[in-house]
Amino acid sequence: MDISNNQAQVTGVITDEFTFNHEIYAEKFYTFTLSIPRLSGTDDSVHVMVSERLLSGEDFKVGDCVDIEGQFRSYNSYEDNGDNRLVLTIFAKDIKRNTDEKNHNPNVLYLNGYICKPPIYRTTPFGREITDLLIAVNRSYNKSDYIPVIAWGRNARYAKTLDVGDNVRVWGRIQSRNYQKRISDEEVITKTAYEVSVNRMELANEEEVSQS
Repeated sequence: MDISNNQAQVTGVITDEFTFNHEIYAEKFYTFTLSIPRLSGTDDSVHVMVSERLLSGEDFKVGDCVDIEGQFRSYNSYEDNGDNRLVLTIFAKDIKRNTDEKNHNPNVLYLNGYICKPPIYRTTPFGREITDLLIAVNRSYNKSDYIPVIAWGRNARYAKTLDVGDNVRVWGRIQSRNYQKRISDEEVITKTAYEVSVNRMELANEEEVSQS
């Protein structure tokens, strides 16, 4: 499989037990949550899916620090109430114990995909510029992953000029972000959004690079 257009490398701590997710062609897949540290001192909590074949002979447990290489993928999840939501997960191609306690770049992602919705540009109450993008990244068997991407500052200004169908390359990190959603006049729930925070981006057919 060609994974050159979707490459994730993360290091973090396993924070929950491995849970059976599904089985395909007699191969079982499990999910768990990985806590990835930021330089700011906070953590990003990201879902990981891994094949039993990568776990053979290993005894990973909660609290273990692991290195993972794979892809950042999206899946449609159908809820009991009929809603359809996008689930974002790191699909592990390799997992091993981390032996370098001084990993200075534990969260790296590269995507090569296509803008599939008009960019949304906005300014925060503190005056920070943000552009939200949705990028479709092709993979094998005529499937695509739909990845939410957020650009900041001058990258946001650049991103707002992009058109649907533009082929872009993005370098950044996977982040989780809690937000509140009102479901009634009396009830507000906290949910988690997963997205890619851009460090650098460019059109795939341009040499000029936009860097933060």
